Amino acid sequence: MTTSSLIKNGLGFIALLIIVIQFFDTEKNISASPSENAIEKHYQVSSHVQGLLKTSCYDCHSNNTAYPWYNNIQPVKWWLADHVNSGKRHLNFDEFNTYSQEKKLKKLDEITETVRSGEMPLRSYTVIHHNTKLSSADQSEIEKWVSEVKKHIR
Repeated sequence: MTTSSLIKNGLGFIALLIIVIQFFDTEKNISASPSENAIEKHYQVSSHVQGLLKTSCYDCHSNNTAYPWYNNIQPVKWWLADHVNSGKRHLNFDEFNTYSQEKKLKKLDEITETVRSGEMPLRSYTVIHHNTKLSSADQSEIEKWVSEVKKHIR
């Protein structure tokens, strides 16, 4: 077998593999109804902060993700599903009231830390979703809100 035929066979195999994996689906993170454990049902969240959270956090940290067009292509679909599941394991605003008092306070501290440091929302997310970037004023607003919620929890 020549090198060119090996390359053609290899490319053919890769093309076939790409086609085959398109038939493997993932479960979408879309809840049928609002959760009774959602943070906004138990703690006051201003409409401005709620808007910031929904725009910049909820795709990965709630039970409802707004999926982009490219979620229809494998292996991107697997990568996004893993990313969303990981985000929800770390913090799920729709399940916040199921957390213990200690865990709630810890998660709120983590929100402040990750927002202040610019770690969240992730750069890989804001590159594509420009409207999710948090300004300094947005970060301050979230930090004030976190402080108020922590007072209420204590």
